[in-house]
Amino acid sequence: MRVASDVGPLIRRLVPADVGAYRPLMLEAYDAHPDAFTSSVAERSALPLSWWASRLRDDARASEVVIGAFARDTLVGVAGLAFESREKAKHKATLFGMYVPAAHRNRGLGRRLVMEALANAKDRPATRLVQLTVTDGNAAAEALYASCGFVRFGVEPFAVAVEDRFVAKVHMWCDLERPALR
Repeated sequence: MRVASDVGPLIRRLVPADVGAYRPLMLEAYDAHPDAFTSSVAERSALPLSWWASRLRDDARASEVVIGAFARDTLVGVAGLAFESREKAKHKATLFGMYVPAAHRNRGLGRRLVMEALANAKDRPATRLVQLTVTDGNAAAEALYASCGFVRFGVEPFAVAVEDRFVAKVHMWCDLERPALR
């Protein structure tokens, strides 16, 4: 386990025992920010607890890893990584499910979570880059990702249907072989 900093909340990889905190935090995220996530509250709340726990497997070769920020014993932020399994795409991972509740923002948690996710991706020898999407117009999130080394490479129009409208997604990537940003 890696700790991103000795000051402030503990940053660590979530394990199956954390599912009771992870699931409600993500359902809160989908509900509070429907534009930001491809999944909906209805869709994800219908999934069994075992699906959520499978994202938190503590196996070194797990296809998904979720990093959490804890203030005292409360989960106050998350960021996930999905690693490609296909032979021709094993060099890629996708950052997903990044969320810090409003009450815990502007304290550097988002940046710490993203940097820890990038460090985790670098620990996998086959992984060369991490991609993500961010809702077009979410300048704060895009700036956070850019400060962590992500670069915009395109915009996907009509990427997500939210109620009776569509939102575009900005595609970004981070080259893990570039020197680490601070």
